[in-house]
Amino acid sequence: MKKRTAIIDIGSNSARLVIFEETSQYGFHLICEQKSKVRIGEGAYSKKGYLQPIGIRRAFFTLQSFLYTIEKYQTKIIKCVATSAIRDAPNGILFTQWIKETLSLDIKIIDGNKEAFYGALSAVNLLPIKEGITIDIGGGSSDMALIKEGKIITTYSLNLGTVRLKELFFDKYDIVIANEKAKDYILKELSQLPKTFLSSLAIGIGGTARTLSKAIMKKSDYPFDKLHAFSYLFKEKKTYLKNISFSSIEELHSFKVKKNRYDTIREGSLIFYEILNAIHAKTVITSSTGVREGVFLEDFLKEENQSFPLTINPSIISIIDRFKPIVTLEKKRKVKLQIASKLYEVFHSTIQDDKRYKKELLYALTLSNIGKTLTIYNAHYHAFYIASQELNYGFTHQEIILISVLLRMHGKELIEKKLLKKYKSLLPPKKNLLWLSFIYTLSVFLHEASNNSLINFYFKNNILYIDSDQSLYLAKEAINSLEKPIAFQIIFRDKSTLPKNKNLGI
Repeated sequence: MKKRTAIIDIGSNSARLVIFEETSQYGFHLICEQKSKVRIGEGAYSKKGYLQPIGIRRAFFTLQSFLYTIEKYQTKIIKCVATSAIRDAPNGILFTQWIKETLSLDIKIIDGNKEAFYGALSAVNLLPIKEGITIDIGGGSSDMALIKEGKIITTYSLNLGTVRLKELFFDKYDIVIANEKAKDYILKELSQLPKTFLSSLAIGIGGTARTLSKAIMKKSDYPFDKLHAFSYLFKEKKTYLKNISFSSIEELHSFKVKKNRYDTIREGSLIFYEILNAIHAKTVITSSTGVREGVFLEDFLKEENQSFPLTINPSIISIIDRFKPIVTLEKKRKVKLQIASKLYEVFHSTIQDDKRYKKELLYALTLSNIGKTLTIYNAHYHAFYIASQELNYGFTHQEIILISVLLRMHGKELIEKKLLKKYKSLLPPKKNLLWLSFIYTLSVFLHEASNNSLINFYFKNNILYIDSDQSLYLAKEAINSLEKPIAFQIIFRDKSTLPKNKNLGI
């Protein structure tokens, strides 16, 4: 059985279980996820931080259920971490000892800086970013990390949490006074933030950031249903974020916030707004990963200095590992990529896009056979779905959609009109998309029919010459009927030899 690792994260508001399965040295994927709104910190902030029986009871039964799931998945490695509510509680150690005695589960209490480190480790490895500031707003604390040139520079933890503010202010005062008092409290905490914590990019981690991004996506009719790597401009959402904190519970539906987040989203929105202002953020990118993935990656990448090699994308590796595309031998894949690279080069002066989409084109060709794993019929539909759902890490939404749309190409037409209409805001200009689709499809046709022959291209006087040291007979008919981005002629100069047979008259 492949190696599986279970991670349990006990936060002030929720407890979560995830189970990761490793597929190879750099490939992994999520096979189970469970969550319970434990609210272990409920009542603690008004009781000198002591965990209360109601939260302890919910935590026990949640952890017990998680262990049942872990056993069902036959997972041997279990890592459990606890954050601010338990680390701040005078009876937190007593709670972890009791859990060890009754459930045989070791709970590691991590401080705010370690919590921030784990969130940043997941962001720097699983998001398309090189610098920024991570912001993870929990029930009891807000943990932040400064990232520069792909490295985690420093971390900081603030005593700002949604449950903390709810119990200190929002449960005690009317909405206006609660906001005033909570803002003063937040600004006092933020005054301790090191001056180095400035960045135009904020990386939203945790329940508050995700809830707000989901609501923004829904309110703006965003065309792609994927939270990870969704981004927006802070200045365009300032009013929206600020108004949430002044809203009544009944009014929250108009902000498209999910009902299960009504209890703490006003507090979370206020904290997020003030932190974004304090660090001078211009853009917010959302991470659907966080502490749990960070805990996993710390061990998974221990031999790589906790970072994927520059040429490795874990989503691509995981897809190839699991779907095992037909004809995926490394040598054969390289031939296909070489064909596409040569085509992109010969058309470069005509396309004039500085080959800015080459990475996505080559990734699409790497995955071009994944749909056939399910069935050869309508394989391009399956490929589109697999890519759009499974390209989770290290890509922008624009990159994911472009790769997926290229995989959807089939037959002689270069663009599926419905996809172009739906994802227009995320796709390259139509001219560029036509060229990319043409190069992708032509590369697939040639690779499937070439038997690893040596192929070269020349584009001159509006004629594309395709030279090959072997016959390209099967490719010719399909290529001649293929739609072109502009009008030009295709001439084959391949080595087609026919064995002589006098009886057949040849």
